[in-house]
Amino acid sequence: MQLTVCDLVQRYDGPAILDGLTLATGDVQALVLVGPSGGGKTTLLRILAGLDRPVAGTVAFDGVPLPADEAGLRAYRRTVGTVFQAYNLFPHLSALDNLLLPLVRVHGLSEVEARERVRGPLERFHLAEHAAKRPAALSGGQKQRIAILRALVVQPRRIFLDEPTSALDPEMRGEVLEMIGELKAAGTQLVMVTHEMGFARRVADEIAFVADGRIAAHGTADDLFTRPSVPRVREFLTKVLV
Repeated sequence: MQLTVCDLVQRYDGPAILDGLTLATGDVQALVLVGPSGGGKTTLLRILAGLDRPVAGTVAFDGVPLPADEAGLRAYRRTVGTVFQAYNLFPHLSALDNLLLPLVRVHGLSEVEARERVRGPLERFHLAEHAAKRPAALSGGQKQRIAILRALVVQPRRIFLDEPTSALDPEMRGEVLEMIGELKAAGTQLVMVTHEMGFARRVADEIAFVADGRIAAHGTADDLFTRPSVPRVREFLTKVLV
């Protein structure tokens, strides 16, 4: 995928959260957004995923602009997957039913077709034995892996992930990061916000450092981690890598 963002501005009844943000990637499979809290990473991700409309500016994937109208954005959202920090699973449904619901209600599959589509992924990611459990009976890592699987089984163009490990303990973080790594190895396109610097360095084809509503630096993992030329980036990495 090639992402082109031009002069993006976003605000919510206050100062601009994104302030003329511009970014042009190469042809990448995994783009990772890093930077300080409050710098605009999640806001940018939500716009890229079609969940928010910016005040100004344009976004295009592979030369195709994101729709500017709500009907167009709804259609676009059906073609991508999104994963949030808080899982967003329906508590009254089993893990399996959380996977089936969007396939049947949003994407129009029959229940038989939906069950067949999720069977293989459940087994592949060692979640079949937990399929009948409700979210309250799952560990944090299991809930987040079900949430990622829910995004994956709709067969999206790409998956957007917003800090998918932030609420997890170290062991559970490892489970989720391993799954994301497997998705990349299988060819899934990923755009992810994370504070997991080691994982970002391993999985990213390109990294964009977002701070103060702009792209402060952008390049390969080596560019940012080995040869950071921007003082703001060097300062951030010095703190988070200690």
